[in-house]
Amino acid sequence: MSQVTTFTVVGDSAASGVGDSLPNGTSFGWAYYLARSFQDPLVFLNASRPGAKSQEVLEDQIPKVLVHKPNICGVIVGGNDMLRNGFNPVKLHNNLRHTLGELKRTGTTALMLELHDPTKIVPMPKLLAQVLNRRIDAVNQVTRSVANEYGAILVNTRNIPEIYNLENWHIDRMHPSKIGHQRLAAEFRDLLVNSGWSLDKVEIEKVEKRNRKESIIWLLRNGTPWFLKRSVDLLPAALILMAIEYVNSKLNRVSGAESENVSFASFAVTQDFEELEISELRVS
Repeated sequence: MSQVTTFTVVGDSAASGVGDSLPNGTSFGWAYYLARSFQDPLVFLNASRPGAKSQEVLEDQIPKVLVHKPNICGVIVGGNDMLRNGFNPVKLHNNLRHTLGELKRTGTTALMLELHDPTKIVPMPKLLAQVLNRRIDAVNQVTRSVANEYGAILVNTRNIPEIYNLENWHIDRMHPSKIGHQRLAAEFRDLLVNSGWSLDKVEIEKVEKRNRKESIIWLLRNGTPWFLKRSVDLLPAALILMAIEYVNSKLNRVSGAESENVSFASFAVTQDFEELEISELRVS
């Protein structure tokens, strides 16, 4: 009998398969399609939860999957940290370092994913787009840093050819569609094969496009409640940040100086993995 591989997943809605669900609410997602491509017998466990932040992944989800001694673990988190008032990139960095540290101690191969740029597919005010992009860049810097430090397999979503084709995205434009999830699975599959794992190719299935009526129903049922919930949390902060962005842009135009916004340390690990090289990224 071939060796049994244990593949686990922790994280948020992008890990749990939101954007690729049946009418009854059952989600599939990239991890499901990746799991199907393994040639050896496989134990598959997805402990992720929509809405989860990095603290939950570290304190609640990781202990649940480590019991099963995984060979591979997907760690897809950061989007919800970013979308909350009081976003702290340093806290995200610390949580991810501890999470990946736990996996490394057990010899588990970690899979990580960078965030896409939603401003390329979602029309929004310029000032809001600037604030959002800085936060996304901060999350991606942290993700790259931790992936490099702990030797995780990392998919750079923005480098996937034609990734901003709308067929790859759910109607909310924040999560992959079924095709998008399958393309992410194919990216992870190729990187795992390059690392010595045996996996079959991930098939990209054709799907019927959602018609206008279905789109409106989805927005009323899912999009509106999400927007109202986030409005209580992020929107007031976003309005303040947009105002700061506007004032700073005017001041910079006059003085030619860069805005001195909140900054944080981006940790790029050196080759010996012992010293940390510090750089700054201003982030609202």
